[in-house]
Amino acid sequence: MPDTHSSADPLTRELDSRIQAGNLDIPMLPEVAQKVIAITNNPDSSASELVKVIQGDQALAARVMRIANSAAYSPNASIVSLQQAIARLGMVSIRDIALAASINARMFKAPGYEDRIGAMWRHALATALWCKEIARRARMNVEAAFLCGLLHSVGKPIMLQETLDVAGAEELQPELDLLLEIVDELHLDAARLALEHWRMPELIIDAVTHQDDYQEAGNGKDQAKLIRAGKQFASHFLFNELDKDTLLALPAMADLNLYPDEVAELYEQSDTVNQGLEAMRA
Repeated sequence: MPDTHSSADPLTRELDSRIQAGNLDIPMLPEVAQKVIAITNNPDSSASELVKVIQGDQALAARVMRIANSAAYSPNASIVSLQQAIARLGMVSIRDIALAASINARMFKAPGYEDRIGAMWRHALATALWCKEIARRARMNVEAAFLCGLLHSVGKPIMLQETLDVAGAEELQPELDLLLEIVDELHLDAARLALEHWRMPELIIDAVTHQDDYQEAGNGKDQAKLIRAGKQFASHFLFNELDKDTLLALPAMADLNLYPDEVAELYEQSDTVNQGLEAMRA
């Protein structure tokens, strides 16, 4: 019978070896997401270029319009075109909507663990929305905040599918707790490889890789602070992790130069974030 115990050592040895060799099964970043990121990172790009890219994918265009017309984004008036959506909401918001619609849980393959990956991605999306809210409150540039939050845990589904692949090859049946322990231990290494493979900006790579030790994040330090705070806000409201007092006293908040009253006001934005989350998941 396959071994169901003591499987961490052979699993982690093989996974460490794959990571060191850069030999993980990194999913393809959807082409439209690559183009959207390239356009919005180019200061010389125009709204018409973004419209053209999104319109090139009819399913994506329809979803972007549906989200743009949701109560979270357009509570008082309907939007009838992508051009109008960009004019009203701005290129950054439309970029975020397009990325959330194109980079999602369907990129990852782990049969039997679809619900687990779905929960990971819901948390990533909530983190992205909280990162953006926190950036606004901290009077920081919000352009990279959403993408950093969205990609902060991208290594988790990658490591989950990689661990299951290795376990199958070794005829091991690790229990769920062990799987998740391995994922938590190695996901930042996997994220770094994925973001490098996808040619993400160095700031985002540094922020995601050093989210748990943001003083080491170099040019991505501010974004890493946002991730640190945003993911804990997301965990609090999605999974009831951390009590409110602990959440409001997070060291990252002080490091973002937010005063206690500002953090308390931020906490009250949960309905706004939840509206955005539901709109993007629709």
